[in-house]
Amino acid sequence: MTKYETIIGLEVHVELATKSKIFCGCTTEFGGDPNTHCCPICLGLPGSLPVVNQQAIEYAIKAGLALNCSIANYSKFDRKNYFYPDLTKAYQISQYDQPLCLAGHMDYELDGQTYSVRINRIHVEEEAGKSVHSGDNILGSEFSQMDYNRAGIPLIEIVTEPDIRMPAQAKAFLEQLKANLEYIKVSDCKMEQGSLRCDANISLRPVGSTEFGTKVEIKNLNSFRAIERALEYEEQRQAEVYDQGGTIYQETRTWDEKLGVTVTMRTKEEADDYRYFPEPDLPPLIVEQSWIDEIKATLPELPLARKNRFIEQYKLSDYEASLLTATQELADFFEAAYQSFPNAKELSNWLTGEFARLLNASNLTIPEIPVQPGDLAELLSIVKDGKISGNQGREVLGMMFDSGKKPAQIIKEQGFEQISDTKELEGVIDQILSTYPDEVKRYQAGEDRLLGFFVGQVMKETKGKANPGLVNQIIRNKLLADQ
Repeated sequence: MTKYETIIGLEVHVELATKSKIFCGCTTEFGGDPNTHCCPICLGLPGSLPVVNQQAIEYAIKAGLALNCSIANYSKFDRKNYFYPDLTKAYQISQYDQPLCLAGHMDYELDGQTYSVRINRIHVEEEAGKSVHSGDNILGSEFSQMDYNRAGIPLIEIVTEPDIRMPAQAKAFLEQLKANLEYIKVSDCKMEQGSLRCDANISLRPVGSTEFGTKVEIKNLNSFRAIERALEYEEQRQAEVYDQGGTIYQETRTWDEKLGVTVTMRTKEEADDYRYFPEPDLPPLIVEQSWIDEIKATLPELPLARKNRFIEQYKLSDYEASLLTATQELADFFEAAYQSFPNAKELSNWLTGEFARLLNASNLTIPEIPVQPGDLAELLSIVKDGKISGNQGREVLGMMFDSGKKPAQIIKEQGFEQISDTKELEGVIDQILSTYPDEVKRYQAGEDRLLGFFVGQVMKETKGKANPGLVNQIIRNKLLADQ
């Protein structure tokens, strides 16, 4: 790609986490038998009238503020007219020329560098129904059926400026965007359920040119990896077309995950094709500045800012801080546990290691597990004090996940507490050394590896309860003193 510069812009559709749909009272709960979460309003039956869901507007404003947008005090809804089976009324209520959020930006990181992408707009609209294909995708299906449970779920569409220059940047941007939206709790962002979807626009231009090339839109991108792969393929395809003297046409293509290629779907529509006009059944959306200010005051510290604070405040590495701030729940857990166990490095190691492993194995989220931040802090203090070993600590943590019991109770029930009484250990060690006089002489003659033998005998005698670090120290001191 030394001859061409890649230009990428994204259109990200995000389902908002309201309990009811945007213009009616139907549930937004995922799943359910097909066509059971519907009513005359979300199906667009004659005589039905929409009413705007205030919570959806609040979430849209919150997303706009998190992405540094200006929030319009006056916006309106429009009808976007097109015919497709998943749209029962042959139009979608959306926003066209006067959207709710404008002119924002979002920073993200990739390979140690910080980039910024401008946000052109964020507009509010309703979700369409879902096509259920007989095959794996639309290209390989003999027929499709329609499920309208999803129709009318509130959406925001986040439209970026064409500021992205590499497929890897597109992936990194979307990962950061997902984290931001999850932090502010406006969407669950579950790509496997369609809560977050992305269409990508890509074009090439000769290096040094300021004119944009003809863009191609790619759909059916259901994972961040798929987005990166599809853009890489399309980047290469367009370069080959240009190299052969061909022409790129404005069109919509779909990504075939199995074949690893993009395939033509249809020619790309222009705005005029949708015959936008103001939605006659909804009044303009008037948003008071005082409400915007109230929403802004509820915004949490966003993940990138929190990551940088963790590096500065807790002296963690970039990698450690990135892992800990990947979700708001984990970052909150870390900071709460730190209040009782102020060793950031050790706490980070446990949270990103054994804790993360157990969390994944349980298939639960942090709010759902019985382990509280104070419980983990208590366990780590016990391990640090040498009352149990690190391996025993990991066993105890697993039992805490399973039972919800406190670490001290589990340690007592399992008989895990180590013997750390120096006088008691000296008595056992003296007995062991007197039992193996030949080995003592060999150690003192230079066979250092016998230290492990003596430690093993003590551990055997105490049934594994002796503090191995303290045992090691006492044996060394005694053997050196006898020389």
